[in-house]
Amino acid sequence: MLIFGALHLVALALGVLLFVMFLRSDRADGGDGPEEDEGGGGGSDRISGAPKTSPSGGIPLPDAEPAPVRLRGHQKLADLRPRPQRRRVTEPARTPRRVPQRH
Repeated sequence: MLIFGALHLVALALGVLLFVMFLRSDRADGGDGPEEDEGGGGGSDRISGAPKTSPSGGIPLPDAEPAPVRLRGHQKLADLRPRPQRRRVTEPARTPRRVPQRH
Protein backbone atom coordinates (compact mmCIF):
# COMPACT_ATOMS: atom_id res chain seq x y z
CA MET A 1 0.00 0.00 0.00
CA LEU A 2 2.89 2.27 0.66
CA ILE A 3 4.11 1.85 -2.94
CA PHE A 4 0.68 2.67 -4.39
CA GLY A 5 0.37 5.71 -2.15
CA ALA A 6 3.80 6.94 -3.22
CA LEU A 7 2.92 6.45 -6.90
CA HIS A 8 -0.26 8.47 -6.44
CA LEU A 9 1.65 11.27 -4.74
CA VAL A 10 4.23 11.37 -7.55
CA ALA A 11 1.46 11.45 -10.18
CA LEU A 12 -0.34 14.22 -8.31
CA ALA A 13 2.87 16.26 -8.05
CA LEU A 14 3.53 15.86 -11.78
CA GLY A 15 -0.04 16.88 -12.56
CA VAL A 16 0.28 20.02 -10.45
CA LEU A 17 3.61 20.83 -12.12
CA LEU A 18 2.09 20.49 -15.60
CA PHE A 19 -0.87 22.65 -14.58
CA VAL A 20 1.42 25.40 -13.26
CA MET A 21 3.49 25.26 -16.46
CA PHE A 22 0.28 25.59 -18.47
CA LEU A 23 -0.82 28.65 -16.51
CA ARG A 24 2.57 30.34 -16.86
CA SER A 25 2.76 29.74 -20.63
CA ASP A 26 -0.51 31.57 -21.20
CA ARG A 27 0.79 34.90 -19.89
CA ALA A 28 1.77 37.57 -22.39
CA ASP A 29 4.85 39.08 -20.67
CA GLY A 30 5.98 40.85 -23.80
CA GLY A 31 7.73 37.77 -25.13
CA ASP A 32 6.67 38.09 -28.75
CA GLY A 33 6.89 35.13 -31.03
CA PRO A 34 9.44 34.89 -33.81
CA GLU A 35 9.21 37.37 -36.65
CA GLU A 36 8.32 36.29 -40.17
CA ASP A 37 11.72 37.44 -41.48
CA GLU A 38 13.74 35.11 -39.27
CA GLY A 39 13.08 32.17 -41.56
CA GLY A 40 13.40 29.60 -38.81
CA GLY A 41 11.18 26.74 -37.80
CA GLY A 42 9.49 24.06 -39.78
CA GLY A 43 6.38 24.43 -41.81
CA SER A 44 5.46 24.09 -45.43
CA ASP A 45 7.99 24.78 -48.14
CA ARG A 46 5.16 25.56 -50.56
CA ILE A 47 4.41 29.09 -49.42
CA SER A 48 3.14 31.31 -52.20
CA GLY A 49 3.09 35.09 -52.34
CA ALA A 50 -0.51 35.17 -53.60
CA PRO A 51 -3.26 36.07 -51.11
CA LYS A 52 -5.54 33.32 -49.99
CA THR A 53 -9.01 33.20 -51.48
CA SER A 54 -10.86 31.82 -48.47
CA PRO A 55 -10.30 31.76 -44.71
CA SER A 56 -9.33 28.10 -44.79
CA GLY A 57 -6.88 28.69 -47.62
CA GLY A 58 -8.48 26.44 -50.21
CA ILE A 59 -11.34 26.32 -52.63
CA PRO A 60 -14.78 25.51 -51.22
CA LEU A 61 -15.55 21.83 -51.19
CA PRO A 62 -18.44 20.57 -53.33
CA ASP A 63 -20.31 19.30 -50.28
CA ALA A 64 -20.11 22.70 -48.57
CA GLU A 65 -23.38 23.88 -50.10
CA PRO A 66 -26.29 24.14 -47.67
CA ALA A 67 -28.87 21.39 -47.55
CA PRO A 68 -32.06 21.97 -49.56
CA VAL A 69 -34.24 21.28 -46.50
CA ARG A 70 -33.57 22.18 -42.87
CA LEU A 71 -35.23 20.67 -39.84
CA ARG A 72 -35.96 23.60 -37.56
CA GLY A 73 -39.13 22.43 -35.88
CA HIS A 74 -40.71 19.18 -34.85
CA GLN A 75 -41.56 18.24 -38.41
CA LYS A 76 -40.46 15.13 -40.16
CA LEU A 77 -38.15 15.24 -43.14
CA ALA A 78 -40.77 13.42 -45.21
CA ASP A 79 -43.25 16.26 -44.55
CA LEU A 80 -40.85 18.92 -45.87
CA ARG A 81 -39.94 17.24 -49.13
CA PRO A 82 -42.53 16.60 -51.83
CA ARG A 83 -43.11 13.00 -52.75
CA PRO A 84 -41.88 12.03 -56.21
CA GLN A 85 -44.57 11.25 -58.72
CA ARG A 86 -45.03 7.60 -59.43
CA ARG A 87 -44.63 6.42 -62.95
CA ARG A 88 -47.53 4.57 -64.49
CA VAL A 89 -46.82 0.98 -65.23
CA THR A 90 -48.15 0.04 -68.61
CA GLU A 91 -49.26 -3.52 -68.75
CA PRO A 92 -48.44 -5.51 -71.86
CA ALA A 93 -51.22 -5.69 -74.38
CA ARG A 94 -53.04 -9.03 -74.26
CA THR A 95 -53.59 -10.84 -77.45
CA PRO A 96 -56.88 -12.73 -77.61
CA ARG A 97 -56.55 -16.50 -77.79
CA ARG A 98 -59.10 -18.81 -79.23
CA VAL A 99 -59.87 -21.85 -77.23
CA PRO A 100 -60.66 -24.91 -79.36
CA GLN A 101 -64.19 -26.14 -78.83
CA ARG A 102 -64.89 -29.74 -77.96
CA HIS A 103 -67.60 -31.64 -79.70
